[in-house]
Amino acid sequence: MPRLLLLLLLGGLLLVAAIGDLRTRTIPNRLNALIALLAPGYWLASGFALWPDMALLFGIALLLFLLFAGMFALGAMGGGDVKLIAALALWLPFPTVLTMLMAMALFGGVLTLLVLIDHRLRRRPGPPEIPYGVAIAAAGLMIVTNDILTTAVH
Repeated sequence: MPRLLLLLLLGGLLLVAAIGDLRTRTIPNRLNALIALLAPGYWLASGFALWPDMALLFGIALLLFLLFAGMFALGAMGGGDVKLIAALALWLPFPTVLTMLMAMALFGGVLTLLVLIDHRLRRRPGPPEIPYGVAIAAAGLMIVTNDILTTAVH
C-alpha cells in the first residue's frame, strides 16, 4: 500500500509540474527536490536492494542529469526540465527509463509543433518558449499510470 500511495503522490506532483510549466515556463526547485527525495521511500516500499538496485537507479539518474545539463548548457533545455528528468529517473528502472525518454521525445515533438503553430498564428515576436516540463510529466504520468494499474491488479 505505501508503494501505491507514493506512486499516486508522484503522479500528483508531475501534474503540478506540468501545470506550473504551462503557466510560468518554470518548474520550481522545491518540486523537483520533493520528487527526488521521495524516491528512496519508493525504493524501500518496492523492496529494492541497496546494491545493485538503488545504486543503479541513482547512477542512471545522475547520468541523465549530466547528459541533459549539457543540453541546458547549449541552451536547448531549461534547468527545471533537466532536474525533473533526473528526479523522475530516480523512480524508474533502466528499461522503464528508456521508455520514458522515448515517450518524452514523442510528447515533446507534438508539444513543440503545437506551440510553433500557435506562435505563428498569433504572430508573436521572438522564438517560442516550449514548456517541455509538460512532455516530461506526460511521459512520467504514462509510466506511473501503468505502474498503478499493474499494482492495483495484483
